[in-house]
Amino acid sequence: MATGKRCISLLLSTCIISAAVAQDNKPWAGFAIETNFMGGKVMKHTQKFRAPVPDLSTGIDINFVHRTAGKRAWQRSRNFPVIGFGFTYTNYGIDSIYGQCFAVYPNIEIPIIRKGNFEWTIRAGYGGGYVTRNYERAPSWDTFNTAIGSRLNNFTQFMTDLRYRASEHLEVQAGAHFSHISNAAFRQPNLGVNMYGGHIGLRYYPTTNRIIKNEYQDPPLSNRWLIQAKVGLTATEGGFTDGPLYPVYLGSAFVSRRWKSYNKMMVGFDYSYHNKIYAFLRNNEIHPGDEKKYSWKGSVFVGNEFLFGRVGVLLQIGVYVKEAYLRLAPVYQKLGSNYYIIQSEHGFLKELFAFGLLKTHLTQAELAEFGVGFGF
Repeated sequence: MATGKRCISLLLSTCIISAAVAQDNKPWAGFAIETNFMGGKVMKHTQKFRAPVPDLSTGIDINFVHRTAGKRAWQRSRNFPVIGFGFTYTNYGIDSIYGQCFAVYPNIEIPIIRKGNFEWTIRAGYGGGYVTRNYERAPSWDTFNTAIGSRLNNFTQFMTDLRYRASEHLEVQAGAHFSHISNAAFRQPNLGVNMYGGHIGLRYYPTTNRIIKNEYQDPPLSNRWLIQAKVGLTATEGGFTDGPLYPVYLGSAFVSRRWKSYNKMMVGFDYSYHNKIYAFLRNNEIHPGDEKKYSWKGSVFVGNEFLFGRVGVLLQIGVYVKEAYLRLAPVYQKLGSNYYIIQSEHGFLKELFAFGLLKTHLTQAELAEFGVGFGF
């Protein structure tokens, strides 16, 4: 009987808190438009980067944001993050070589410290960018820019800000940022452009930035183990510009363990088979008859996934235990996201998700992989 009373009391408390959030928050409370004015410098991250580095690169970032109020359990678990959709324009400083970049990217901002009217935050976003100039031999002769080999590229941006709430409509901020564009070796050349710098800006709330938060503490989810697998596919260009595209087949098997309800740590094995390496061996009569043996890679990896509802952000690091004939650095990183079609606490198939990942060796991108994954 006492247990039943506690359940009823808990249910009533949850309903009252939810009702208060719905009733007290004004329409469009927490929605804002943010503008940042950016200045920075292109990084010469490899000796192969022979183009001159501009003295100054500039840009403007416009971000449409929503300060969450805790309607979802993951929002409360992540300390009420800010969700955004950003538009960025970058002028790298030497238009005749680098051109300009126009990018769009969804992003999320996580608070590190909130105290009074001040806060310190970090923001991460991943999307796509269009570059106005790229390496090209025909019809126009533009071979100096070996950093970018295509007009369409992935765009990644990280920012950190110190922000001050001046009023319920206006916040001002200053911080540092880092951005990266590349096509993940889908087209050559592909050194990529990395830029770092600082910015200042403001965030305007037409209604108010003061929201009533749902502070209800959810019961923790079990720290369950899952057996998981992924299959993926991508393509990379041959070792020269305007060469053929070769498919790459990828697979992963791993185990994961959930911790603190909305995180997953994992360890497993990565496999990839590269038709580009197979063609290279055949064309150069290297290891005749054994080309397939020298065309695949195997590695062990560890990683962590940060869950935001149906979206997961994945960070992974791996070490090769079996290399292919054409070698890169022995350690690699993967960064990307999963979108969960199925998320279940019960049943045989507990997770089904689509994923997109960028694989790099520090500053050198190897490929971008896409596929589906499962959890049992």
